[in-house]
Amino acid sequence: MLHLRNAKILATLGPASTERKTIEALVHAGADVFRLNFSHGTHEDHRRRHEAIRAIEAELGRPIGVLLDLQGPKLRVGTFKEGPVRLIEGATFRLDLDKSAPGDATRVSMPHPEIFAALRPGVDLLLDDGRLRLCVEEAGLDFAVTRVVTGGILSERKGVNVPGVVLPLSALTQKDRDDLDFGLSLGVDWVALSFVQRAADIDEVKAIVLGRAAIVAKLEKPAAIDSLDAILTATDAVMVARGDLGVEMPAEQVPAIQKRIVRACRRLGKPVIVATQMLESMINAPVPTRAEASDVATAIYDGADAVMLSAESASGQFPVESVAMMSRIIVQTEADPQYRASLDASHTPPAARTADAIGWAARSVASLLDVAVMVAYTSSGTSALSMARERPRASILGVTPHASTARRLSLVWGVRPVISDDVPTVDSMTDVAVDASIRILNAQPGQTIVIAAGLPFATPGSTNLLRIAQVP
Repeated sequence: MLHLRNAKILATLGPASTERKTIEALVHAGADVFRLNFSHGTHEDHRRRHEAIRAIEAELGRPIGVLLDLQGPKLRVGTFKEGPVRLIEGATFRLDLDKSAPGDATRVSMPHPEIFAALRPGVDLLLDDGRLRLCVEEAGLDFAVTRVVTGGILSERKGVNVPGVVLPLSALTQKDRDDLDFGLSLGVDWVALSFVQRAADIDEVKAIVLGRAAIVAKLEKPAAIDSLDAILTATDAVMVARGDLGVEMPAEQVPAIQKRIVRACRRLGKPVIVATQMLESMINAPVPTRAEASDVATAIYDGADAVMLSAESASGQFPVESVAMMSRIIVQTEADPQYRASLDASHTPPAARTADAIGWAARSVASLLDVAVMVAYTSSGTSALSMARERPRASILGVTPHASTARRLSLVWGVRPVISDDVPTVDSMTDVAVDASIRILNAQPGQTIVIAAGLPFATPGSTNLLRIAQVP
């Protein structure tokens, strides 16, 4: 079973989609990759879901990717003595490290000394997903005196965002390290890192993962946008986490930032996921709003590799319907002639690297000869990524001997991953490519296929061969 569309669907699993029959229904509806959100659920919950995915994968004979999403640091205020308080615009409100004294309408604890160390007068603090705004007037190592800019009701343990400051915090908490160790023991394919502020955060998690999974940088903080080029160089893929980004930045700036990130990822050939609130109304309704359908379509027109469902598939009332709807929107958008025109207009020349040059050449050959299928023989996935970077008209098969590589490629635009035995010669490589093109993509006699590979075979990063073959 294969979904013949280019953009992929990343579906989050949760209480509404934890049973094997539901997960299988999500696959049939269009899910290509599943997200295990470690902000919720126990290790045992995630183990059962992972086992179900792998059992379905074996039964269907189709690689399915699994993404572990780490929670990251959660900055919160403390407790209140008599329940929620109302902060009045213009009033003074104090934050400090004193956890022993419950808060009131004049102060509350904020048990994060790292935040106080970074605060300066004039810095804004956002509480409760941006619903309340404070401006720092005075700050020390253990306190901050603020003025309420936007007031409202504040409950205990609500989140704190500090949009204008790079905080001296690791993106990995001890919980994240424990979750990461557990996820790697399961064999997850992707690790999504929250709270990314700089490229060093990616380097920190890579030093732990050691190539056992690929890394997705979640871009949700202004500091990450300021360091976008360095982060893109360090990471394997990117998630545009629009929910948190929309809290820390003005909402009207998020669409332009989304487009900037997608363009930058496409230029570098790094997979990019557009996430958060894509079909939000389908948490409680069987159909989305027209604005949500347009939002998904916009990401597809821009050439995003994948779009993501969060609560829609994890805890909503219509998880399968949400995936099916997203799949239909993608198919309809990709059938629009403007879709291809948009991709071609936004195409950029590749970097001067051998694998990228082969991908660019394969795209040129495919356009000139009306190629039906492009086949990338790949050990690490690099040659398939180089082909996908070009956003060709022809379908792409990513043929690899490694199940881990095939699963990672399930996230990549246009790539249909195929697990195959190693091939010893160019002739056997051609035979396997032709057979896979017929079997998976229904290639017809006389059609042309283009094959990219590396010599010597099974050597990561050795892509240096382009071959043209005919389906007999």
